[in-house]
Amino acid sequence: MKRQVNQQFLFEPVPVERLQLQSKEDLITFIKLQQKVNDSIIKENQRLRALSEELKEQVLLIEDQYIVFKSRFFGKSSEREPARQDEEKEAAKASKKVKVQLPSARYPDAPLIERDIQLQELPQCECCGAKMRDTGMTEDSEYLTVIPRQYIIIRQKRHKYSCGKCHGALKTAPVPKRIMPGSSLSDEMAIDVAMSKYCDLIPVERYANMAAREGLKDLPPQSLIETTHNLADFVKPAYDKSKEELLKSKVLHADETPHRMLEGDEKSNWQLWGFSNLDTSYFDIRDTRSGDVASELLNESQCEFLVSDVFSGYAKAVRQTNEFRKEKKLKDIKNVYCNSHARRKFRDAREKFPEAQYFVDQYREIYRLEEQIKEKPPDEALKIRSEMIPKFEAMKLRAIEDCKSYPSKSSIGKAFSYFLKNYQELTLFTKNWELPIDNNSQERLLRNPVIGRKTWYGTHSKRGAETAAILFSLVESCKLNNINPRGYFKNLVRDLHSGLAPYTPASLKSN
Repeated sequence: MKRQVNQQFLFEPVPVERLQLQSKEDLITFIKLQQKVNDSIIKENQRLRALSEELKEQVLLIEDQYIVFKSRFFGKSSEREPARQDEEKEAAKASKKVKVQLPSARYPDAPLIERDIQLQELPQCECCGAKMRDTGMTEDSEYLTVIPRQYIIIRQKRHKYSCGKCHGALKTAPVPKRIMPGSSLSDEMAIDVAMSKYCDLIPVERYANMAAREGLKDLPPQSLIETTHNLADFVKPAYDKSKEELLKSKVLHADETPHRMLEGDEKSNWQLWGFSNLDTSYFDIRDTRSGDVASELLNESQCEFLVSDVFSGYAKAVRQTNEFRKEKKLKDIKNVYCNSHARRKFRDAREKFPEAQYFVDQYREIYRLEEQIKEKPPDEALKIRSEMIPKFEAMKLRAIEDCKSYPSKSSIGKAFSYFLKNYQELTLFTKNWELPIDNNSQERLLRNPVIGRKTWYGTHSKRGAETAAILFSLVESCKLNNINPRGYFKNLVRDLHSGLAPYTPASLKSN
């Protein structure tokens, strides 16, 4: 039988002369066991080293969070030194080459944290072996990081006061005003949920799942949806004020898109109607695509030009409104049609009919001229647009000549018919500098509602439809005015609680 080597070799170093190895097999067994011990020690060292690095990262993260909270509550939003910022600007101006911007220059509104990286022990000089000293000089670099969001429970303690003389009365500190008194969700939570859905297009169920991954499990989606309804009801005065601003506009844009009513009404196919000017967006969700919806708004408006696509509902709305205005001796409204739609029809036709390329090229030149009138005074804008008129006339003559050679139901035949039938409304913008060349601005405003429709399929109640109209209107108005929607809603809710009058993103920007 082979003799087993004592297991103490694994834990205590034993001199070779005390091992009492009596054979070659004992030596081989000992060496193998010793190798296993060495491997386990190496693995343990690696694990401890990794744990040490992880702990260091956690410490640095906590330090970052501490500095951010300290800056937020007790200091300025940024600790950047103005002198350094000025030096970076001057250096950028002096250099002709395009330099990569540091995160602090690219994102000037983000808090800046300075972290000193120092050695725990002073190093030794490689030349003489003496201890080195800190020179005070640094080698700087920057990177962007993120601190995960936190969900916090606020325990509210309202103090009670009694009379020390007669002990006859007891008063409690009043409850701070909230959108939903007694609710377990704060105003900030309501705004965050609403902006996640109507600004960032995140479904409420996904929001709840994201919160669960952050440690807040079992957050009920239905309660979150209810908070968006309550927020919409609370800020509805600002929505109504947006409509009032819109009705004063001389030029109005209009467009519509299907909206599904999943339940809560007999009709499932509703319509999201969008109206806008340069700085206000207004949505209305109805159960019809009838032009009466647009007529209702136009009858209240001071509009003189309605920019839209060639949908018969808008022609009907303008006709009805003009009859209404005729009785009151008011100025008529004129239809202005979208050239982007006409150009799109020629683009669709050119794959099968190369002849359509001529019209696409002409439109390319027209849009090139349109690019030149940005921020130009009215007289210069009209002068540039006058250069478009010969191009439109040339297209008209070509279309009249060529339309007889193609079937009316072909793609190019439909493009010819669309262009010729609506020629006056398509070219009206060349004679008025206030009119746009197309309706793309309104179509862009519908993009988020359309993407949202694909994401959460529709609304489950009439109240949900009204909530979508209110919140989408104010969010898209914020974007038109380059205002952060989250900041706007936060300030609006705070000011409404304080008793101030409601205000729109457009009025906020003008002030």
